[in-house]
Amino acid sequence: MKPLKLSPERRERLIGQVQTMFARDFDETLSDFRAGEIVDRMTALIGPGVYNQAVEDVRAHLQGRLDDLSGEVFVDDSA
Repeated sequence: MKPLKLSPERRERLIGQVQTMFARDFDETLSDFRAGEIVDRMTALIGPGVYNQAVEDVRAHLQGRLDDLSGEVFVDDSA
């Protein structure tokens, strides 16, 4: 799996959210750099697990749809 790459807009939004969370919950002001480091490290740390879970969720969904396929399109040709 290649590393998860956030768009610049999403990364900036997450940086702002981390800064807000630290200010609210920990009474600590983070610079853009420090908040960016947290976003980058957390993305690298949890990104693969989130990716793998998403792939498994899609696989299970598609398998369910395939399992239903016979009931959805089956035509009785015994006549």
